[in-house]
Amino acid sequence: MFTIWRHPRPRGAEGRCIGGRTDLPVDPRKAKRLAHRIRAHARRHALPREVVTSPLARAADVGRWLKRWGFAWRVDPALAEMDFGRWDGQPWSAIPVHEFDRWMADFCGFDFDGGESLTALLARAAAWQPPCALAVGHGGWITARHWRGGAAPTASSWPPPPGYGRPTASAPSAA
Repeated sequence: MFTIWRHPRPRGAEGRCIGGRTDLPVDPRKAKRLAHRIRAHARRHALPREVVTSPLARAADVGRWLKRWGFAWRVDPALAEMDFGRWDGQPWSAIPVHEFDRWMADFCGFDFDGGESLTALLARAAAWQPPCALAVGHGGWITARHWRGGAAPTASSWPPPPGYGRPTASAPSAA
């Protein structure tokens, strides 16, 4: 088992499509607060002082705090958020309706014109092998990792991501 925590709420994300190409900062106090919670979790469960994070600042800043407190910290690009291609970083209101229609017509296969399809994200998340018991990542990646729908997801069956700063326990995938 490992526990992956969603990063703290990033600054500047409101109303924007934020994925793996848009590296937003987090409030340093929120990163430190989440690092404290992860450190307490590790103590409570007698876990090794090791953590792996996405390379994006909103996750990596938590890893930096843990490293200051003696944790071994690794960065793994496989934990990055889904790449929304041309949409990444754009205001949702600036994305034309016909583009959303294209996505809904091919919910799993649409690659956002040069980004990553949901099918690719599901495969990347399922194939990831945790190097330790603690990780910090992103809502879309975590949701993909925990997808257990059997059939391919649809827009209506895709669950919401976990809350910012929330932990999710998971068994290692048998990729």
